[in-house]
Amino acid sequence: MSLLKNDLFLRACKKLPVERTPVWIMRQAGRYLPEYRKIREKADFITMCKTPELAAAVTIQPVDIIGVDAAIIFSDILVIPEAMGMKFDMLESRGPVFHHPLRNSDDVKSLKKIEPETDLKYVLDAVALTKRELDGRVPLIGFAGSPWTLFTYMVEGKGSKNFSEVKKLIFNNPFMAHQVLDLLSDAVADYLSAKIEAGANAIQIFDTWGGILSQNNFEEFSLRYISKVISKVKRKEEPVIVFSKGVHFKLEEIASAGADVIGLDWTMDLGDIRKKIGGRVALQGNLDPTVLYANEDKIRNEVKKILQSYGEGSGHVFNLGHGILPDVDPENAKSLVNIVKEESKKYHLANAAG
Repeated sequence: MSLLKNDLFLRACKKLPVERTPVWIMRQAGRYLPEYRKIREKADFITMCKTPELAAAVTIQPVDIIGVDAAIIFSDILVIPEAMGMKFDMLESRGPVFHHPLRNSDDVKSLKKIEPETDLKYVLDAVALTKRELDGRVPLIGFAGSPWTLFTYMVEGKGSKNFSEVKKLIFNNPFMAHQVLDLLSDAVADYLSAKIEAGANAIQIFDTWGGILSQNNFEEFSLRYISKVISKVKRKEEPVIVFSKGVHFKLEEIASAGADVIGLDWTMDLGDIRKKIGGRVALQGNLDPTVLYANEDKIRNEVKKILQSYGEGSGHVFNLGHGILPDVDPENAKSLVNIVKEESKKYHLANAAG
């Protein structure tokens, strides 16, 4: 940590004293930035993910342009199922599409065990290159999808509104579901460990579809495997963030799963959650991404509400409650970051004085 010029994010993750609240934005390297679109004109999304120089360039853009306190490696959660043998395309209008989704035991038998150092070397090369080019300016976050979220995409074959295929599978063939989730847990843990080895200062597990499950099913099919991943990740002091979108009902259990930081979506009250689990974990979030369509005064008011809700002291990483939307004005993202930097100082006066 001491080699970093700005380690506010890592200190907040560990609930150590900070002079102000650190801020970064989920999906901060993306389509809302003209500089990203310029690179994207020359290469499709998957090519960008698989070309370390391009991935590094767009990872660093938000640090230079928006002024965030952490970079997150440009990649996609679906590189793991692809490395296991499931080809996917990223369609501009529809998002990811698997041409042969998982449907039966033969499909499961065709999945291969991945070796991140060879099968996903391009991501690890991007991490190492980005780390060098950041030159200690801010920490670098590596990430993966949770086993359940990856499994959902692999079974549905694409985005879904009612998730009927994956629900059919867990109800009619739970054995197969657990078989694949076990495989994915090993793959995710190995992949995140390799990212740390390549230079990531922190890791985040995106459980995007955790909230589609009932409470019991969440524990059985998602949380169990998040816990397994965290327990298997090889790390020294690198914090682990878990973001389970829409999961209001198991925050205490998620906090007990081994994560250092819990990400919250915008439907939750930060102050209430701090009272419940803030003694054990740091919290990340949770501005509604659509606030960034508003003017600067409105953005400032909403930021102030969140900072006030959390209150004084460390243990808060400011972020959106989900990813930044592609048609947001970059100037509004810049304003958000600057406002957090300005307005949060008063909540850390004791630390600043020390």
